[in-house]
Amino acid sequence: MSTPVEDPLARERSHLSASRSALRAMRQDVESLDIRDVTANWVNAEVLARQIDERIKALADLSDTPLFFGRLDYLHAPGSERAEGAEGERFYIGRRHVHDGEGDPMVIDWRAPVSQPFYRASRKDPMDVGLRRRFGYTGGDLTAYEDERLSDPADAPESGTTSKLLQREIERPRVGPMRDIVATIQPEQDEIVRSGLGGTVCVQGGPGTGKTAVGLHRVAYLLYAHRERLARTGTLVIGPNRSFLHYIEQVLPALGELSVQQATVDDLVAHVEVRGTDEAAAAVVKGDARMAEVLRRALYAQVTMPAEPVVVVRGSRRWRVPAYELEKIVRELLARDMRYGAAREALPQRIAHAVLVQMERAGEAPDDRVQDAVARNSAVKAAVKGVWPVVEPAKLVLRLLTDADFLAEHAGGILDEDEQKTILWARPVRSVKSAKWSPADAVLIDEANDLVQRTHSLGHVVLDEAQDLSPMQYRAVGRRCTTGSATVLGDLAQGTTPWATRSWDEALGHLGKSEGVVEELTAGFRVPTDVIAYASRLLPHIAPGLTPVASVRENPGFFEVRTVAGAGVAGAGEVVAACEELLRNEGSVGLIAADARVPALAEELAAEGIGCLAPGEETTVETRLTLVPASLAKGLEYDYVVLDEPQAVVDGEPDERTGLRRLYVSLTRAVSGLIVTHTAPLPRQLG
Repeated sequence: MSTPVEDPLARERSHLSASRSALRAMRQDVESLDIRDVTANWVNAEVLARQIDERIKALADLSDTPLFFGRLDYLHAPGSERAEGAEGERFYIGRRHVHDGEGDPMVIDWRAPVSQPFYRASRKDPMDVGLRRRFGYTGGDLTAYEDERLSDPADAPESGTTSKLLQREIERPRVGPMRDIVATIQPEQDEIVRSGLGGTVCVQGGPGTGKTAVGLHRVAYLLYAHRERLARTGTLVIGPNRSFLHYIEQVLPALGELSVQQATVDDLVAHVEVRGTDEAAAAVVKGDARMAEVLRRALYAQVTMPAEPVVVVRGSRRWRVPAYELEKIVRELLARDMRYGAAREALPQRIAHAVLVQMERAGEAPDDRVQDAVARNSAVKAAVKGVWPVVEPAKLVLRLLTDADFLAEHAGGILDEDEQKTILWARPVRSVKSAKWSPADAVLIDEANDLVQRTHSLGHVVLDEAQDLSPMQYRAVGRRCTTGSATVLGDLAQGTTPWATRSWDEALGHLGKSEGVVEELTAGFRVPTDVIAYASRLLPHIAPGLTPVASVRENPGFFEVRTVAGAGVAGAGEVVAACEELLRNEGSVGLIAADARVPALAEELAAEGIGCLAPGEETTVETRLTLVPASLAKGLEYDYVVLDEPQAVVDGEPDERTGLRRLYVSLTRAVSGLIVTHTAPLPRQLG
């Protein structure tokens, strides 16, 4: 009688089931904790209760998300030499650590050192891995597996071939927000993800190279490797707009990380209400790094040298600090390059110290309490107020933008006359509250605020779509990580602002991270071959010298350019028909159009009974079409895209280069297929 052959797939499903049970048990253990007898007071109880609640959330089992996606069979114990009993050690690689009731690991966190070979082991360097197994899932059910025997060259896959399961996971249709790429991280991406906390990394990546996902996974890795430090100092992800942040917001929670804050640059500098806009020329000047020096000059010009002595009366004695000695104190504080506010706080103590020196020479023995009392003396306070007045940052910026003489005094030799006229407001403003501040004005106020008092620094900041920031915006972000590090993500070819970044070295300098390392991702995993090749025709015109993305997709995807006819909003009916065609496929569909054409297209969709969402709204099984203004397309991805009227996208921008960059962004949002529809001739740069 023969022994039945074990079904490997059944065995792996059994391990998945057992792992899910173990995760539920871990969660139940935390939920059952009784903290009534271990907290000294209500404050400790609140803190501990919040930590427990966060731990419970982190242990949530997402039913449609694979608990593990790979397996490593080591030849020996990792990091050791043929240790006794270590042969054949096996680890399942997943999104978080799971252990059984005895504490033995059932799933290893993908960030653990022992998991690294899952991403980096190769035929040339197997890293002591005998077998690497990838798992395929349908929903949350394990349905397939694929093996690579890396230690056996005869059985290893041929060079250049791609794992079928890996390819399928990359191309899997999506509905809803961005998902993690933890199962598909490539070696070059993994190197960036696991780079150390101490260094700043700038990732130049074209469309579909996974730079955003790499940045988010780097945050997750750093929180794993440096949890205590980052718990104290904090982490922040900065995106270009709210729609983008909503799109990516589920990635980190899916990896068990709940403590990372998200914001836009506008959120960071929200010291005043923004109700106005700037002409492009004014925004360029206000965003120029030279404005930092203009602000510094204007601020420290408020300090005036004392002309009168300070006389402090204590009891029957009068103590006189002459004007020349006060001037020496003021000049010493200015030379120390302290924050304006910190120096102002130090000034009364320095004056008081000068008085105490006189007291000691007279035979008295004053202590620190006497010095503090002298510093609070009305004569000292009056002197400080006259010499080093309190400055409100918003009022300082308002005066620069409304007082031509004040601006000329402090911008002389920095901004020419035309530049000064460009940023001056045409009408006077009564107060800070009544002013119609622009986004660029808010950044200037943030700069002035930092000159007065130091901005709080975080442990790590991720800055995505960085190519669109002005130098002054980079400075605003850099202030948030002066004592920490940063991950800067972007694509120079996708810069669509008049002040768009010209080089990453320049950007890192403005950020205050000149020592940062620039890494380039050129392998495209998300955009089909034919689509990226078509879009890359624009690169010589928008970013000369930039390496084109090379798609590694075996599936070329669907791509078609259609000339359509129509009146009114030209071709609207054919555009809607193209959307209906793509909606027959599984996955999400994006209709991208020039901003001015969006309202009419929305009406046409409604007339045909087709529901659509705005960017940032989460797609569902029932509503899978998103109508996207070209100005908001950056950073978003859809399984299929209809791009309406390319020339209108170009014409919607103030200059041709910016318009072509906007078109490049719009062309590269599709993961599986793209239909371009047009009535007007295509831009000549597309050939």
